[in-house]
Amino acid sequence: MERRTLLLTSWMFPLKIITWHGAVKMKYEGTVDVLAEYDELVCSPSITWKMPAVLRLRKNTAGKKNRVRFSRINVYTRDNFTCQYCGTKHRSNQRMLSYDHVVPRCEGGRTVFNNIVTACKPCNSRKDNKSCDAAGMWPLRKPVQPKSLPMTGPRIERERVPEEWLPFLPEYA
Repeated sequence: MERRTLLLTSWMFPLKIITWHGAVKMKYEGTVDVLAEYDELVCSPSITWKMPAVLRLRKNTAGKKNRVRFSRINVYTRDNFTCQYCGTKHRSNQRMLSYDHVVPRCEGGRTVFNNIVTACKPCNSRKDNKSCDAAGMWPLRKPVQPKSLPMTGPRIERERVPEEWLPFLPEYA
């Protein structure tokens, strides 16, 4: 199994999981601090380091974002993982969610925040490619372009959390 590295923000929040190759590159560039290491060594002709297990960014990167980028997970987060037709909330790791075009694509609806809502698969299937009026289904809340979203860390399966990461993931300790 290839080793992975947990990357934390400058304020110690889990940001993402990266390859050990990327971790070594970031360490070499000096953009991160190494907080934990694996026992394995990474060797080059001129240097030998322990493989990084947990890194912390030296600079805060949050200020660089001007707007929330459209993505499936950002739609789900905006809608609090709740179907906007039936109101059922789903856990973030369930695969019961999809997104729905309020104005269907066949009627010119675009794939943008203002036209997409979170829908459970049964509701999405029932609405199909009909308009809200034709389907008799209307979103609980009007879809909007979010100005910001709460930070969500990477999804980490409990069974796959390396021991070296535990001090940096309070929910797994």
